[in-house]
Amino acid sequence: MLRSLTNPDSARTAHHEISALLRDYAEWLFVAEGVAQSLRRDEVDVAIVHRRVMLSCWTEKGTRLWRVLAWDWNGQSLDLEVSRKLGTEVSSIQLIPRTSAKAITATICAARQMRCERLAQLAAALQFGSAVERMSLSRGTKPGQPGRNAQVLLKTRRERIAVTGPVVSSQPSAVDAFLSSSLLWFRRMSDRVRPPYVEQLWLIVSLEQLKPLLYRIALLRPSLRNIIKVFTVDEELTLLSEESCPEKDELWRKKLARFPPVAAATASDRSLAIVAEAPEAIDIVHSRHGETLRYFGLPFARVRSLLGREKVWFGTNRAHRRLLDESTANDWHNLLRDLREHRSAAAVDHRHAFYRSAPEAWLESLLRRDITKLDPGLIIAPLHAQFRTARGAKLGIRPIDLLALRQDGRLVVIELKVSEDREHVLQGADYWRRVEAHRRRGHIARAKLFGARTIRDEAPLVYLVAPTLRVHPAFQTLAHCISSDIEIYRFDINEDWRTGVRVMRRERVN
Repeated sequence: MLRSLTNPDSARTAHHEISALLRDYAEWLFVAEGVAQSLRRDEVDVAIVHRRVMLSCWTEKGTRLWRVLAWDWNGQSLDLEVSRKLGTEVSSIQLIPRTSAKAITATICAARQMRCERLAQLAAALQFGSAVERMSLSRGTKPGQPGRNAQVLLKTRRERIAVTGPVVSSQPSAVDAFLSSSLLWFRRMSDRVRPPYVEQLWLIVSLEQLKPLLYRIALLRPSLRNIIKVFTVDEELTLLSEESCPEKDELWRKKLARFPPVAAATASDRSLAIVAEAPEAIDIVHSRHGETLRYFGLPFARVRSLLGREKVWFGTNRAHRRLLDESTANDWHNLLRDLREHRSAAAVDHRHAFYRSAPEAWLESLLRRDITKLDPGLIIAPLHAQFRTARGAKLGIRPIDLLALRQDGRLVVIELKVSEDREHVLQGADYWRRVEAHRRRGHIARAKLFGARTIRDEAPLVYLVAPTLRVHPAFQTLAHCISSDIEIYRFDINEDWRTGVRVMRRERVN
């Protein structure tokens, strides 16, 4: 219930208590007349002027000043009845305290630190005679943010053991990020620590992450694979269970579903008419339920046949596509005009959404038109983009950017990046594993993915492509962790690849 300010004493009491509340919280949610906005502590103030309690704060309309007529604090919000313009405007204001980002970060950090300590205790209990020498969280994605992995160093009389594992719930798709971080941290510990040296790496994961992690460990060089131990932990962090790491040969024993035969794709008349608007930029992606048209990799239209009639929906926002008809024809032409102007190598405004969106898809579209710009030994067609090796797009199984074939019959897995990505190497190695598993069983040849061409009885090559200045600093370190049986090549392309792809350097990295 609101307490009215009817005398100087009630005004002084209100001023004192409201001021104390404002000091206690760093951020507030200001709600008035259906409008809500966030305020910092220094953007709202209360004072006594001529024995009246006055509230001032910054709003979207600038600084505003109100006289407080009544107030109440219910433990969750500060409710105020206020007036302006000599009492001609009376309204209600609600100030809701918000936990600051700094406080939230501190809370998250404390919770993760507790799980880190628990993992350290479990690991130390497994190794007789060991003690926790060092324990911390990994680096966060931004400065000041807590990391997602525990990093523990155990010390015994003869050796040190590096132990790491996620302290937050992680999906199978995050395995590449976890393993990349773990290998780099292990490398730093091995280089910096004095005797006894770090001679083991323990990886602790949940059951959901176990299988994809084991698959990737099998692809590491033998000297590294032999010093890694993998453990699973329950959700309550009460028990560690050691798991056996498979050898590479064991990967090929897993049962795999065959690929369905690839049917010849034919473009509809409506799609061909749209492509004719800008044949150098627009391509067609076929699916079971229609065709998607992309402008340098950016989807902007979809063609489907309904009741025997081809209809077109357009828009770069998938959730707000509109049917192309007479009433939307002008918007359609405006969209094509904007795409020509802004999604072009000659675009003036490099901050425009059309220029910045889906850069890897843009690079992919350029290479799909002529893959020989990357390697003259590759056949131009067929070339499979966003190729899935498993049906139903299972969790954690991402599509391969490009699957190509060389003139000599050798399969090539191509993974593209246009910005620094630490997971580039491990993604490429995992794609190699999946393609090689299908190749060994003859699935790729029987599905005629490359027509009547003969698939050579040899493991695929891996091409990792990125602009010269966009290769992650840890690329070479992680590449050396991969078994030399997997042929991985690094392709550095020109920074202005939108004007045309040129290979600046090519080298074998492992």
